[in-house]
Amino acid sequence: MKIKTIILLLISLLFTSSCGDTLKFRKVDAREFPADPKERVKKNMEEGRGFRLSNVGKGNTNYDFANSNPLWRATLDTLDFMPLVSANYSGGVVITDWYSENNSPKESIKISVRFLTNEIRSDALDIDIFVKECEINSSNCKINKSGNELSAELTLSILKKAALYEKERVEKYKKDNPYTISTPTKEKDKKK
Repeated sequence: MKIKTIILLLISLLFTSSCGDTLKFRKVDAREFPADPKERVKKNMEEGRGFRLSNVGKGNTNYDFANSNPLWRATLDTLDFMPLVSANYSGGVVITDWYSENNSPKESIKISVRFLTNEIRSDALDIDIFVKECEINSSNCKINKSGNELSAELTLSILKKAALYEKERVEKYKKDNPYTISTPTKEKDKKK
């Protein structure tokens, strides 16, 4: 009972201490602010006053998920010719199934992509390529981890696509939010 009383007393002190004369209003001249609402918003955003609640109230039903990450999207687009076993966005892993072309049924490959960071840079991806070679009319197969050339080509292809997707995203963001000064990634960095 004493603990509840103490907690209630502390909460009431917290609320009453915030009711002091900290809320002072300054008089402003209406001539200092533009009459056009868009100009007022632009001026307030430039001065650091006010805030924006993304697309609230615009009726937009586009939900951002993994497709908002350009590196993830570029990886899935690059590997779209192969069947996927697992694509775990929260775990940062994409694993394909064994894939072989029709003209080489005794050899197949499997690709595993791990995301080390969401930033578009050369060390953001860890790509492992496994090659399975089987003897004809036999269940005897050897699996080797190899493909340094293919891994480098895949990394380069994914990074190029991701850079294009990021450029498109920044341009779209600038078009949708003309009053903001920085790009979405810079705003996220400021919050950290």
